[in-house]
Amino acid sequence: MINVILGLKGSGKTKKLIDAINEAVTTANGDVVCIEFGKQLTYNINYRVRLVDAEEYGIANLDLLKGFLSGLHAGNFDITHVFIENLYKAVGKDLPTAEAFIDWCAKFAETNNMHVTLTLSEDPACVSDNIKKYL
Repeated sequence: MINVILGLKGSGKTKKLIDAINEAVTTANGDVVCIEFGKQLTYNINYRVRLVDAEEYGIANLDLLKGFLSGLHAGNFDITHVFIENLYKAVGKDLPTAEAFIDWCAKFAETNNMHVTLTLSEDPACVSDNIKKYL
């Protein structure tokens, strides 16, 4: 399952993500991971969440992010929830590339029985129906 939190800068995406993370950690039957680009969420999420700063691992594009997600799962089959803060920080503001990654995530999540939630700084009116189905 995949969920996209969509909105322009300042629309409350990060707050929604933090709420979803903290809810997941209390209800999940497995491990919860949050991937962020920088260290903004450290004090906002539950200490039981594995918080990963993508910059520390050199995740600079979507191929590296795909490999990282695959490696996380390969190393820990107990991960049930993955949260990604601000996908555009990994790809730049490239909606078609982000859309392809979201489709990959949907397949990966379904295959591996995971929930993936990510934020995307984009005007909801500008995205395709393909992305809207994940809102």
